[in-house]
Amino acid sequence: MKQSRLMSLVEAVANVIVGYGVAVVTQILIFPVFGLHTTLAQNLKMGAVFTVVSIVRSFALRRLFEAIRMR
Repeated sequence: MKQSRLMSLVEAVANVIVGYGVAVVTQILIFPVFGLHTTLAQNLKMGAVFTVVSIVRSFALRRLFEAIRMR
């Protein structure tokens, strides 16, 4: 069954929303180990930047593999 572009985007966004939470919690726990001290607001902003990048990456890879599958 072929996945539509919209459903590819929905899947990628759902995946990244979960990833956003994991990333922010990981940053809060790991950054101090490396001597990096950030506020919650800074962690949320950094997480947002990584989230946007991840959405684009996930969507592009999904479409690439769908194109390969259709050949």
